Amino acid sequence: MSSSSRPAAPAIPVLAFPALLLGNAVLAAGPLLVKLADVGPVAAGFWRLALAIPLLLFLARRSMGTIMLLGPGAWIKVAAAGLFFAADLASWHLGILHTKVANAAIFGNVSALLLPLWTWFVLRERLRPVQAAAIALAMAGAAVLMGGSYEASPRNVTGDLLCTLAGVLYTGYILLIQDVRRALTSWSVLALSSIAGVLPLLAFAALMGEAILPGDWWPVIALALSSQVIGQGLMVYAMGWFSPLVLGLSLLLQPAVAALLGWIVLGEQLTLLDMVGGLAVGVALVLVRLPARA
Repeated sequence: MSSSSRPAAPAIPVLAFPALLLGNAVLAAGPLLVKLADVGPVAAGFWRLALAIPLLLFLARRSMGTIMLLGPGAWIKVAAAGLFFAADLASWHLGILHTKVANAAIFGNVSALLLPLWTWFVLRERLRPVQAAAIALAMAGAAVLMGGSYEASPRNVTGDLLCTLAGVLYTGYILLIQDVRRALTSWSVLALSSIAGVLPLLAFAALMGEAILPGDWWPVIALALSSQVIGQGLMVYAMGWFSPLVLGLSLLLQPAVAALLGWIVLGEQLTLLDMVGGLAVGVALVLVRLPARA
């Protein structure tokens, strides 16, 4: 077949790129909303899921028949994924209260770097040189960020580590949900994992003695709509249209917006070291998504 007779690639919708940018910008507000909520951090995670579930079920309504056809093994994976998702939110929200919102956004995205490590250590696939370089750069950037956190307050390092743990747990969630995702739509997966994780979050918040019922509802409502519905929804819509490189570059918007919001609303200042470390991790997130050459 000649090049002139090949079918043209589908045109990217006009709204796809704005949706990608807006999705990242909306997700970046999550750490700030957790800090503004007048409930405990784990309780904020509970409300993020609980308030979003009705909307997610509505968006997943067309695939309800497919959900009912899932086998026992798939349901076990969904339940386990929900527990990992709940633990991810609990760890991330606890970490957010002990570090800067920019650091929380950066360390919360380490799953992008951990997945290549999983393929290397567990699946025994070779890392491409650019992936190895990305992991080394990310480790250097993380060390710089944690050093800056320690200088600001030793307590901040605990927050950085908790946010990193959240990224590890989110990696487990992705690995568990991979097979189920092949049979279900993104909205269905998000709805089911939210349902599976909501009660464990409530139980953990109660065991920790956190304040659960908000006095001011708007931060938790905004968190549910922005992080769990709008941000995730826009990202799901946009992901099908762009290369890994573009998706990786778009992730750099999250820590940048988070840092800006932290400065405007909470007065959090960024040092030169913070900027260097954040840039290093951001570049690593882009490099690790570079497609392999043919």
